[in-house]
Amino acid sequence: MPTTATTGQPTVTPLGQQERKVLYAVGCGLRDEEIAAALAIPEGTVAGHLTRILTKLGLPDRAAAIVHAFDCGLVAPGHGPRRRTAGPVPRTAVRRPSGPRLRISVLGPLRACRDGRPVDLGHLRQQAVLANLVLCPGRTVSQQELLDGVWGMEPPATKVVPVYVYRLRKALHTGDGSDAVIERDRCGYRLLSAAVTVDVTRMEDLVSAAGQAERAGELAEAVRLCSRALELFRGEPLAGLPGPFAELERLRLTERRGVLAQRKLDWQLRLGEHTEAIAELWALAAAQPLNEPVAAMLMSALYRDGRQADALTVFDRARRRLAEDLGVPPGPVLLRTRQMILRGNAAGPGAIGSTS
Repeated sequence: MPTTATTGQPTVTPLGQQERKVLYAVGCGLRDEEIAAALAIPEGTVAGHLTRILTKLGLPDRAAAIVHAFDCGLVAPGHGPRRRTAGPVPRTAVRRPSGPRLRISVLGPLRACRDGRPVDLGHLRQQAVLANLVLCPGRTVSQQELLDGVWGMEPPATKVVPVYVYRLRKALHTGDGSDAVIERDRCGYRLLSAAVTVDVTRMEDLVSAAGQAERAGELAEAVRLCSRALELFRGEPLAGLPGPFAELERLRLTERRGVLAQRKLDWQLRLGEHTEAIAELWALAAAQPLNEPVAAMLMSALYRDGRQADALTVFDRARRRLAEDLGVPPGPVLLRTRQMILRGNAAGPGAIGSTS
């Protein structure tokens, strides 16, 4: 009986029985000589079968045949060939295991670990495809979106997206008999979030919990949770990944990191932890010299630490940078902070440079 496929997936109906066996083996990554040994046929016969398979299915090359075998469900990533059952597979049969063992990190160079062991994600373009799927949680990403996001105005000459996704599926499979963590449908590809732990999701959960703690008046707990969120950053997000999507996400996540640092420092100032906040405020002010709220917080922390002259020096430096780089005078927050310091009346906790 010819093999069939579910709606929206390719079919291998035109193939004969021996050709289907060869396609299974090709999909499993076997070489011609290995297929010949497994099927007890001459190696030349294998090559002939593969040529007919490509012709019948309208496929350009062996890589496309591998992707076709995978998309038909004839081969599961990381496992041997399988035949699909007639009719759709019940949803209960493909549930993902509880407690994902696969972890993906984007708050730094892209990394993936399964059971604590690193996963080889391939070259940078392939990694950029994965990053696009990871940072579009809960929705399907079309092939065109992936092409635009990874290659921009210089798309590849061949249809490489299905090949890259196939390799990623194979690399990221759970290894316990369940399907890969990237799902394909007629519209594109989607990362199955239930099967993966992503650091950016964990970061946002911690930030949400910190906000709840602040609203409950528990500023020390808010600082602790926000500090844990910031610890998830391991350098520049998506460092080295090419493409417009990665560049925009890199900017967004870097800005997100700065905002979180400001929130945490503001809470520390409200708690009276001026000395503890000064070093981090100096670093943040150096990284963002045109950020007036950060400069105001640093001025406030220095003044409350008994360093009025240093606080006024921060104002003078900020004023010069604003004039030289933007051609504008200091804004209200900097002027107000300077006036309060000159009057010997640094405002109460959180009133200067507050980011809440």
